[in-house]
Amino acid sequence: MWSDLEPIGRSGQTGGYRRHAWTRTDHDLREWFVGECAARDLEVVEDRAGNQWAWWGDPDTTPGVVIGSHLDSVPDGGAFDGPLGVVSALATVDALRAAGVTPHVPLGVVNFVDEEGARFGVACAGSRIITGVLTADRARSLTDADGVSMAQAWRSAGRDPATMGPDPETLSRVGCFVELHVEQGKALALAPDGSDDLTDPARAVAIGTDIWPHGRWRIDIPGEANHAGTTRLEDRHDAMLGLASVVQSARSYAAGLGCVATVGKVLVEPGGVNAIPSHVTAWLDARGADEDAVRATVAGVSADAAALGAGTTEESWTPTTRFDPSLVSRLSGILPGAPLLGTGAGHDAGILATHGVPSAMLFVRNPTGVSHSPAESARAEDCHAGVDALTAVVTELCNGRTTTPMSDGR
Repeated sequence: MWSDLEPIGRSGQTGGYRRHAWTRTDHDLREWFVGECAARDLEVVEDRAGNQWAWWGDPDTTPGVVIGSHLDSVPDGGAFDGPLGVVSALATVDALRAAGVTPHVPLGVVNFVDEEGARFGVACAGSRIITGVLTADRARSLTDADGVSMAQAWRSAGRDPATMGPDPETLSRVGCFVELHVEQGKALALAPDGSDDLTDPARAVAIGTDIWPHGRWRIDIPGEANHAGTTRLEDRHDAMLGLASVVQSARSYAAGLGCVATVGKVLVEPGGVNAIPSHVTAWLDARGADEDAVRATVAGVSADAAALGAGTTEESWTPTTRFDPSLVSRLSGILPGAPLLGTGAGHDAGILATHGVPSAMLFVRNPTGVSHSPAESARAEDCHAGVDALTAVVTELCNGRTTTPMSDGR
């Protein structure tokens, strides 16, 4: 499965992935998912956001256990963020069948669409739409960098955007959701003294406890267009200097308040090498373990930006998301000794948890902690440990009994 996925959407120059929603690459990924599910006699259905659900058993008779993740990527992203969860879910189905285990409740494998929000700017769009957090009207009106709306993208993909919307029927089929994901930091790869340590098998897989509060803000910085060669420095009103100040403010406030803040996307007008920028639009991403600290960071950046004549608009905000305590406790019982880990990254599991669906996560060790980059990685033995852990979890959740994770040296 991994080798089949490897070339889809991969850049020959950087080795990174550009798997954006509702593109030809996305279509190929969705077709791959359907093919893998068909090979396992799983019935694939789509919801009103285009998320794909493959079922072993009938979830309309009783809500099921769902595993899986997403297949899309950030621009020039890594191979593991998202796909590891989908591949591991399908491998879990294989492991159950190889062991002669038939779930007593339906088992689902999900591929959420547009989790990264790389094309239309809203993360976890697929899960946000079906839960109603992102309204259909707003979703349809979102545009990509080329001005193509999500509605237009749906039509190009042969879909009717009028069918987009909340889907309580789909959500009612989900008794609980466990999303496996590569760790997007290196907490599991560190020894207690802070040195790198990949030898501890007990730290190959962790149980997620919560998702930090996080949000995105758009900052519009004004300037005045003029000639780069003939305008004196003292006569310039350069929007790019305002951007530089905003970036420095974000770093300063985040460091002082124990958060992280990033300006990772900017649009410059008019965008000429020999033209002084008349306007810069920058997007700020801010996260942290403490909500008040994140809000204070953004407030400080916004105040500094306002002093430059810039305006700040909140585009998204997600407060602290705590995974279902009883489900986390149950996973801890199934995987004794597995570390408990909070994360600063958003996930579809967090959206479902906020909506009231019992949800939790498993994290597979990342040797370098690098993510959202072609350098993202995970060792084969840790990935297999993740499948073993997920298989043990599913066996218990579906059948009310536990299995011993495999130790066959894979």
